[in-house]
Order: sequence, then structure tokens, then C-alpha cells
Amino acid sequence: MRFPFMKQLTWYLVIAMFIISIAPRVEAGLAPSEIIALAQVDRNSDLEKIQKVLEVKAISKRLKQFGLTEDEIQKRLEQLSDQQIHQIALKLDELKVGQGDVLGVIIALLIIAILIVVLLNITGHKVIITR
Repeated sequence: MRFPFMKQLTWYLVIAMFIISIAPRVEAGLAPSEIIALAQVDRNSDLEKIQKVLEVKAISKRLKQFGLTEDEIQKRLEQLSDQQIHQIALKLDELKVGQGDVLGVIIALLIIAILIVVLLNITGHKVIITR
């Protein structure tokens, strides 16, 4: 059974899936104004946020590899101004630890491969690989 325009539909789907898979992921959000951000500096909450991140085993292990002890880290944090601590806390919010788009790309490629196999089976075509 042959469907009209099956070849064109197949190529359209392949191209559409390719374009969808290469489109960059965009995250939108409000950017804080520097004047507002500096006016709302809360040193204690920012220090708590930084402390929570430093308590993660991977981060503390990496800092120990650099030769820093917990006391040295605390002394360096105490030397920072309120503005510097607030900037670090803002950067920690933007940090994405362990998140990557590799898994998404792999899943997209698998879906494309499955779609191609299904379309080939529906149209009755066979792929023969020879050496």
C-alpha cells in the first residue's frame, strides 16, 4: 500500500525534527536592576545561601584539593563586602550544577531513529547494510 507524498512527508519530518533538535533552549526571566539589587542586600541570607552550597560534598572536596580549610574559607567570606557577597549569591542562583543538554540530544536522536525505522517499515522499504 503506497501513500501519496510519503517521500515528501518523510523528508519534511526529518528536516523538522533536525531543526527542532538544534534550536537552543532559551530561559527567560526578569533581570534584577543593579540599583534595586544593591538596595536589597541582606548579608545574612546571602551568607546562608553560600554556606548551603559550600556544604555540598563535591564542592567542599574540590576546595580541599585547592588546599583550603574550612577556617580559611570562613575567613575569606568574612573579608568580603556586602556587595561582593550579594553578587556571589546571585551567581549561585544562576549556577546549574549537573544539568546538561546531552541527555536531551540523545533522546532526540533516538526518537528520530525510531521514527525513521517506523516510516521505513510503513512504506515497505528495507535497508540492507553490506561491507
